[in-house]
Amino acid sequence: MNSILQKIEAQGGILSVSELSGQAEYKRLLRAFKRGEIVRIRQGVYAEPSSLLNSMIDVERMIPKGVVCMYSAWNYYQLSTTVPPAFCIAIDSKRKVVIPNSIPVHLYYWKEDYLLFGISEKDISGYHVHITDLERSVCDAVKYRNKIGLDICAEIIRNYVKRKEKNLSRLSEYGKRLRICKVINSYIEFAIE
Repeated sequence: MNSILQKIEAQGGILSVSELSGQAEYKRLLRAFKRGEIVRIRQGVYAEPSSLLNSMIDVERMIPKGVVCMYSAWNYYQLSTTVPPAFCIAIDSKRKVVIPNSIPVHLYYWKEDYLLFGISEKDISGYHVHITDLERSVCDAVKYRNKIGLDICAEIIRNYVKRKEKNLSRLSEYGKRLRICKVINSYIEFAIE
């Protein structure tokens, strides 16, 4: 295993450039970043991608009743290889939340109705987290396909269709509630063929 990855793991999954012991270690860090083994959280701070899910728990505590969604949910369900650009948390559209600049969080302001379905509770690393369920995560990809890009949307649908635990009737029900039923059905039909 790469010594940089070991060092990041030893630091709890997140490493600051100031914690490096020299130029050689910094170069190994940059090589690991270029290979996609680690991600940059902000200037001078890097993390191992799977550790971000554990860090997300702190974000959940900072945003009570927040729901992990979009990129973070797709990453959790392994629907997309895209590393979340930030922790994606959905909250009620009427709510005001102040988040420290040091934490990469992207808030999605959803109507209250959208926060009432397709949300499951998971225990991740011993913490209680609200997250969009598998089908809701797929519906969100289709609903926001023009914002996230059609390539990411197609990847999510392809990976969903391959799963044994998929529930197409629930997917269709969520599609109706989000007013994307026809679009989602056409995407699924195309992916199954």
